[in-house]
This record gives sequence, C-alpha cells and structure tokens, in this order.
Amino acid sequence: MKIIVDAMGGDNAPEEVVKGAYLASNEFNIDIVLVGDKEKIEKVFNDNNISTNKIEIVHTTEVITNNDSPTLSIRRKKDSSIVVGMKLLKEKKADAFISAGSTGAILAGGLFIVGRIEGIDRAALSPVIPGKNNYFMLIDSGANAECKPENILDFGIMGDIYSKKVLKKQSPTIGIVNIGSEEEKGNSFTKECYNLLKNSNINFKGNVEAREIPEGNIDVILCDGFTGNVILKLFEGVAGTIFDILKEEIMTSTVTKLGGLLLKPVFKKFKKKFDYTEYGGAILLGVDGTVIKAHGSSNAKAIKNAVRQAILCIEGNVVEEIKNEIKRYKS
Repeated sequence: MKIIVDAMGGDNAPEEVVKGAYLASNEFNIDIVLVGDKEKIEKVFNDNNISTNKIEIVHTTEVITNNDSPTLSIRRKKDSSIVVGMKLLKEKKADAFISAGSTGAILAGGLFIVGRIEGIDRAALSPVIPGKNNYFMLIDSGANAECKPENILDFGIMGDIYSKKVLKKQSPTIGIVNIGSEEEKGNSFTKECYNLLKNSNINFKGNVEAREIPEGNIDVILCDGFTGNVILKLFEGVAGTIFDILKEEIMTSTVTKLGGLLLKPVFKKFKKKFDYTEYGGAILLGVDGTVIKAHGSSNAKAIKNAVRQAILCIEGNVVEEIKNEIKRYKS
C-alpha cells in the first residue's frame, strides 16, 4: 500500500507533515510518497533523524496557498504539491492522497484531476465529528454551497457505505438537518430531500434539529455545504469556548484550582474526545480515488491519523463500493 502526502500543505508544513508521515510509515508499515520541496523535506529528515527507508520524495517547485484562487491555481500551478500529488493518484501510482492545504484547491483538484465517480454530480467533504454518545459524519461540510435533492440522496448513500466500511457501523442511521423533527417541517428543498431519503434503501431516521446533532445519536447528518460548514465551524467554536471558560473559572481561586486538580483526569478525557487530531481528516466522498483533507493546523499526530483513515478506506474498498451502489441505484 502506498499513500501520497502533500508535504507543503497546512499551517505546520513541512515539519509536522513529514514527522506525521514518518510515524505512519513505521506504525502501519506502509510506503509513503511525500510531495513537495525536496530540500525542505530532507532538512526535516536530518533535523529529526528520520529514516527514509519507506518514504519516497517527489520534488515540486510550487505551493498553492489559501490566498490563491482554487480553480486557477490548479490550472496554472502545474508543479504544485497538490496538483502533482493528485495526478499520481489519478495515474494509480498510489492508493490515496492526503493534504492539510487549501480546501478549495483540494476540492478543485479532486473534481478536475481525480474526477468524479460516474453517477455522482457533487463530491462532498465528510468529516467525522465527536458527539456526546457517539461520533458521527457531517455531509456536506463545505464543498457545495447549494445542492439539489438528488445530491443529498447521493450523500446519504455514500455516507452509509463509508460508515459501514470504515467506521464499522452495521446499520448506520441517516438524518437530514431541518428546523423541526416532523416530516412536514422545512422548505420545499428539505421536504423533497426527505421524500427521496425515505424511499431509499438507507436507514433514514428523518429530520434532525440542530440541538440534537451534538448528541451523536444519528450516525450520518446530511445537509448542503453552506449549512454544514456553519454547523462545523460553530461546533469547533463552541468546544473551544467551553474549554477556555472552564480554564478561566478554575483559575479564579485556590478552592477552584484544587477542584481542577482533582478533576484533571476527567478534563483530559473530555479534551481527548473532542480532539480533531484523533479523527484524521475529512474524506472527499464522490471522487474516483481516496482523497482526505486534513485539518489546516494538523500536527504530526493528526497527519498520522489521516493516513490511518486512508488505510481503512482502501481496505474497506470504499470508492469501489460507492461506484457499485450508485450504479445499482441509478439503473
């Protein structure tokens, strides 16, 4: 198995990306292809005494930044780490591509270089998010600001397959974001989505109100990318704010500091549950290859877990399973 990692993508590249790729190659016993500036990558190797036995470097001279236009940069920066890495995936020279770089460029590259699965009109970003009772997928979290009801059905089918093959959920529950739980709630778009999902073969549980999402009782949450991105950012913001408030309150007096010490194991467990580095990244479902968008601020641990996620996708044959199910459903 061979995984491509964009060494130049993310806030902590190439240092943390290279270290994470090295950790993954050792722990999972796989081959890694690091795509990026060879001189900078080798400096990280030397500074950290990293063995290069199972790591290959593909040198590139350009980097796509968050300030670049995603579509234009994919077309013009032909020697960027994202473009070269995705071309390697397209050419079947590796089994997956991972990047913590520009979300827009990864989406554009996934569509224009790797290509969509036949029968899928829209690819979707699909992160795994920790909830109170269980973790869940949010599809779409930002790839498509506007969707058709048929796209939401595709998201449901793909989320169902991913949950079974990667998250090992036997009969994943599927829900759609709405302003009420009753079937008649929502606008014409959500009502049409509801009818399509209800008449499909997936385990559809109906509408999900925003306040119910963090409970984690529904395995796959469906929505358009605009709504999903708002939910994702709000989720991250609230979690960070809660940690900050708790820390400030604990430090207000000697008594609360002592209480904080006693509860330290609880806080540590709580923080780990909401740590994005544990979940790797968001898979781009709907493209004809395994593409994973890691968090922009990924450290070595997050990159390692993104590789682990890619391995599970490959072993679960997720892309082929989606192809077969979409072909069967639409025929």
